[in-house]
Amino acid sequence: MISFLTKRKISEEKLAENFTAGILQLVDIGFPEVALLINEDPELELAPTISANSADKFLLIIIAGNLLYVPKLFNNYQDVRLVESVFNKLSTALNIDKEKLKQLVVSYQSYMNCINMPSKNIHYAMSKAVFFKYELNQYQDSYFRNMNSPNPLFLKRLDDIVEHFIWNWEEIKSKYRLVE
Repeated sequence: MISFLTKRKISEEKLAENFTAGILQLVDIGFPEVALLINEDPELELAPTISANSADKFLLIIIAGNLLYVPKLFNNYQDVRLVESVFNKLSTALNIDKEKLKQLVVSYQSYMNCINMPSKNIHYAMSKAVFFKYELNQYQDSYFRNMNSPNPLFLKRLDDIVEHFIWNWEEIKSKYRLVE
């Protein structure tokens, strides 16, 4: 009860604004390093040539994954309003129609769920999505390539990378009281 009184208030709009700006900046600054780490990974037989400017798929994976966490932590329709507000901010920032952006993100979320079956671990789904969306299977040794499955050592490194792009919604919830 005391923690409820000591939490600072944050509006759904402000949280959506902070999330949007933070994720866009993080991907913009971080993706060149992600591309470099993937291109130089020792588990890949051939070096992919992922460009530092090809962050579009990665951004969609990061947005889709992060938004999957929201309903797990917020309720009483806060999750719906927060996600809607995020889509409003993202569509403006990315200069894309909001409905088209929603469809893209939902399709990425469905894809992530599909490739990660039966696991429900969002973090791992994001890593697998990076592997498959950037078509990295073709760069693996023949054993994993024939299985069409990421090398576990490579996937672990992707997990470590993706972890830095997951918004800490639990910390936000513990420090702030979300208000309309």
